[in-house]
Amino acid sequence: MRIRLAFAASIVLLAPPVQAQSPLTPKDRTAAFLAAGFKFQRGQWSECGDPGTPSYSPGQIDTVRDLNGDGRPEAVITEGSTFCFGMTGTGFTLVSKQADGTWKSITSSQGIPSFLATKGVGGWPDIEIGGPGFCFPVERWNGKAYVRNRHQYEGKACRPQP
Repeated sequence: MRIRLAFAASIVLLAPPVQAQSPLTPKDRTAAFLAAGFKFQRGQWSECGDPGTPSYSPGQIDTVRDLNGDGRPEAVITEGSTFCFGMTGTGFTLVSKQADGTWKSITSSQGIPSFLATKGVGGWPDIEIGGPGFCFPVERWNGKAYVRNRHQYEGKACRPQP
C-alpha cells in the first residue's frame, strides 16, 4: 500500500516500511551503516550532513530482506532531510551482505525506493524511485550497477517533464 500526499501541484509517494525478515546483529547493523557511508555522530547515524534542520531524520534501517535470492540479506538505509534531498525529503542506500560477511553498497539515490517484480541481472529487482511528480525513474541492475531503465507511473510508461 502506498500513501499519496499532495503538496501544491506535486504528489509524493511514501512506501510504508517493510518489517525486517530477521533483525541484524549489532555488528551487521554497524557494518551496513558504514558500507553506506554513514558516520555515528551525537548518538545517531548520519551521511548527508544536515546541519540540524527541523525536517532532518537520522539514518535508519527500513528494510532487511534477501532481494536477489542469494540467501544473504540486503538492507535499505534511509535518511530524511529537505536540506540534503530537496522536495523528495529522503534518500536511501541499498547495501548487501557479501559471501565473506562484509557489507557492500549497491546503489543510493535521492527518493523513495520501491522494489518491483521485474528483475535485472542476477535476480536483482528493478527499483522505482519515487518522489514529487507523476513519472518516476526505474533502475535495473546490469551486473555492475543500477542504471536507468525506464520511467513509469502506476506501472505505465511515461515521459518525465523537463
